[in-house]
Amino acid sequence: MSVDPNRPSAARIYDRFLGGSHNFAVDREVAERAIALVPDLPQVARDNRTFLRRAVRFAASRGVRQFIDIGSGIPTEGNVHEAARAADPDARVVYVDVDPTAVIHSRQILGDDPRTVLLQADLHQAERILGDPSVRALVDFDRPVCLLLVAMLHFIPDSPELHAALRRYRDAVAPGSLLAVSHGTTGSRADRLEELADLYVRTGTPLVLRDRAAILGLFDGWELLDPGLVHLPLWHPEPGDPPVEDPGAYAALCAVGVRT
Repeated sequence: MSVDPNRPSAARIYDRFLGGSHNFAVDREVAERAIALVPDLPQVARDNRTFLRRAVRFAASRGVRQFIDIGSGIPTEGNVHEAARAADPDARVVYVDVDPTAVIHSRQILGDDPRTVLLQADLHQAERILGDPSVRALVDFDRPVCLLLVAMLHFIPDSPELHAALRRYRDAVAPGSLLAVSHGTTGSRADRLEELADLYVRTGTPLVLRDRAAILGLFDGWELLDPGLVHLPLWHPEPGDPPVEDPGAYAALCAVGVRT
């Protein structure tokens, strides 16, 4: 497994937004250029992590104890297994990422935890992920699973392969399973975010800022739960959270759907 320190990585750029240390100079350079275009990107990254934790707690409140986090990135503080095990110490988590840096650091963080599995794989490789012996040994697909696709689908262009993979994941999980998605969108700052997308393309990482209708299309076969597809800070906010003055300024939408 090789890591190229001269090629920027979406996972490491995201780690930089979160204030992490698992990034290189090339990632920090891209991150600073991105923040110059959209100054609140670090806040959006933090809000994505907050949504991740809230979605995990929400799933746990519905009795879900199995989680598959695809595009998991580098599991910084407040990761899936920590949030899940606050509800059930026996919660099972599968982490999947294609980025070698994310996988290397994830292995260092997770160690030999028997209730987690870590795979280096791409979202499109649904058969490989679902059929991996370690995944099959950990996850009971006859019971509900929470599939987490948080801040990652906007790095995957539309294609028949993408939608086929999403259908395969949906068909593999039991009724009562959940799908949690957060996704970048242009919102009220289309010009700046289009420039941001161009920046990511120049680094070799596509950034696909889908509109509301396109994001809803990713939930084909899932029934959206309240409050539906909303801007990040509006999904099940905590009672003490400050009011959001301009939700449309947020560059990301999120939702959770259930397989009926």
